[in-house]
Formats: sequence, C-alpha cells, structure tokens
Amino acid sequence: MASSHRISRRDFVKAVTATLSGVMGIAMGIPIISYLIDPALNVQSSEAWIPLGPLDGYPIGTPTAFSFTRSNINGWEKTVNSYGGFILRKSESESDILALSNRCTHLSCSVNWNEEREEYVCPCHDAQFDIEGEVNAGPPPHALDHFETKVEEGTLSVKFPAVLAHEG
Repeated sequence: MASSHRISRRDFVKAVTATLSGVMGIAMGIPIISYLIDPALNVQSSEAWIPLGPLDGYPIGTPTAFSFTRSNINGWEKTVNSYGGFILRKSESESDILALSNRCTHLSCSVNWNEEREEYVCPCHDAQFDIEGEVNAGPPPHALDHFETKVEEGTLSVKFPAVLAHEG
C-alpha cells in the first residue's frame, strides 16, 4: 500500500501566500525599524575645535569677546546653543593665549569685561573675576572655565567644551 501525500491547491496557495507575505514583511520591516531607531543610536561628538578667526584680530593685553553656536542632536531633537568667552593675548607668542568662558561659575550668568575696573563682572550677583579669570569677590566657587587654544596657519581656535579652571 502506497501512501500518497497530496496537498490541495487551496492549501498550496495559502502556504505560498503566507511565505511570501513573511518574506516581504521582513524585507520591508528591517529598513523601517532601522530608520526609526537610527537617530537614537547616533552619538554626536561633544568635542570640537572652533575657529575664531585670525590671531591678529585679538590685541595683546586686552580681553576680547568671542562667541559661537553649537547644534546638538539628541535623537530626533535638535537644539542650538550659544557659547562665548574672552581671549586674552598676554604676548606675541602663540602659546601665551588665555581663553576664558564668559559663564560665571556661580549660576552661569554671562560675565562682562569692565575696562574701568579691569575685571570681569557678573551682573546677577556682582561676582568679580580678575583679568585671568580668578575670583576677586562674590559667590563663585572657582575661577572662570578655560578653553584649550591652538593656532594653525594664523587662525586661532578653541576646543569645545571648556574645561574647569580648577582642574587644570
């Protein structure tokens, strides 16, 4: 007695349809899922060298303000923040440059250079910093933060983010 396994046409069509539907679902699903989760997996570098222009544009002995913006992408959200500070060239040497953040270390208000008093002054709580960013008076816990600097082909750049002054 020979047993014959025959499949009906209806069962065959159901099996082929289910198989093709599964293959098409996987083929379309993988790119869609990848598209949806890709922004959350991208890691943006937080460090960058920001060019500030020709070194000759910064006079020796006088703090000169600078500013720049940075955009940050966090998943699907993009934010743009402004940052700034002061460049103090102490001499003609490219290595004798001090770049200070303009954010008070007390509550992050923007400090301003006061030429008459020869100090940075925070308008929020009257914090005062000397020309090199050290605390003269007020509530700040430490000196103004510093940016690392470099000069390449006559262009001054600062490294973002600034580092805490009391760390070195």
